[in-house]
Amino acid sequence: MTAFDRIRAVFWESGRLHLLDQRRLPTVEHYLDCTRWREVAEAIRDMVVRGAPAIGIAAAYGVALAARERSERELAAAFEGLAATRPTAVNLGWALARMRRAHDAGADAGALLAEAQRIQAEDVAANRRIGALGAEHLPAGRAVLTHCNTGSLATGGYGTALGVVRSAYAAGRLTRVYAGETRPWLQGARLTAWELQADGIPVRLIADGAAASLLASGEVGAVVVGADRVAANGDVANKIGTYALALAAAAHDVPFLVAAPLSTLDADTASGAGIPIETRGAEELLSIAGQAIAPPDIEVWNPVFDVTPARLVDALITERGVVARPDAHAIRRLLSAPAHEEIP
Repeated sequence: MTAFDRIRAVFWESGRLHLLDQRRLPTVEHYLDCTRWREVAEAIRDMVVRGAPAIGIAAAYGVALAARERSERELAAAFEGLAATRPTAVNLGWALARMRRAHDAGADAGALLAEAQRIQAEDVAANRRIGALGAEHLPAGRAVLTHCNTGSLATGGYGTALGVVRSAYAAGRLTRVYAGETRPWLQGARLTAWELQADGIPVRLIADGAAASLLASGEVGAVVVGADRVAANGDVANKIGTYALALAAAAHDVPFLVAAPLSTLDADTASGAGIPIETRGAEELLSIAGQAIAPPDIEVWNPVFDVTPARLVDALITERGVVARPDAHAIRRLLSAPAHEEIP
């Protein structure tokens, strides 16, 4: 591993899939061992593993586990069951489609495992490239603000937006990171703060509601976030609260940057209006760590994601290049370029 990069939340070892249980961070660092695809599906559904790339990678390993059963019926159930776990992140469907193509081409259990491992290795390599490209677009000697968790915990390793942070800090371009707490699951407070501290990168936690005031202060040089899906027109689905952050950044002339691998780009969804937005249970808003914080009978609306219009995105950072003001033409160009070609 490179500097400021010691964490892996998903890894295969000794014939089983190991998943860092992110529900128990930051107080307990505990890995679940999965030997069956249904355990992987449950882990994805229950937020043991989260983050669009990590979900796709875990699902790919789930298919590899199912293949060991040597039953086409079980493998078909795995493809269907894993696909149903989380609807918003496009990486899930992308990874499962890649595993299905390998299976249809005759891959056995060993070859399917190798394919899942390639998916993870390619994700890490893409993230390191995203980090290097994105670091060059951050104002030197300033802080950045990020939202949710987009690091090694949310990917195969290194991270997307936090990959940019890691590369920028290693290059001496970054003073500190401000992490929004990211209610209701507190991924910023529990995960991003923990991950950056573990790698020795200066981080300061803020309440989500403090973001606009922080941007008004002039200390932040850019906002850098990840994405769960980028539509064909450049609209971005990401953790709830991202849209408000983009509006605040635009109001204060702070660049709003989205870091995402090509696997997150969805050419089949015309705009953000077509992205399915997952909603979750009321208990996530009604309590924290089992402690009630609201009247138990209050009505709740709990969308997990929101959509930031492309007009608010100053740049999209991918492993194939950085695109200013992404639109439908830019997304088509990124997806159609040969794999070895970098978009200037």
